[in-house]
Amino acid sequence: MPLLTILVVLIVAGLILWLVNNYIPMDRKIKNILNVVVVIVVIVWLLKVFGIFSYLTNIHI
Repeated sequence: MPLLTILVVLIVAGLILWLVNNYIPMDRKIKNILNVVVVIVVIVWLLKVFGIFSYLTNIHI
């Protein structure tokens, strides 16, 4: 996946999260949960894109 595509996806995700946080009235707790979920999803997606996630799933303890 090209680096430009990754950068565009990160910018769009950040912009959407910023718009939701600023313009949709919600309780602060719900906004915090939404922020955490979006950050976790983006981190997992980045790990999959760079191939680290599949490497981590193959580790046996």
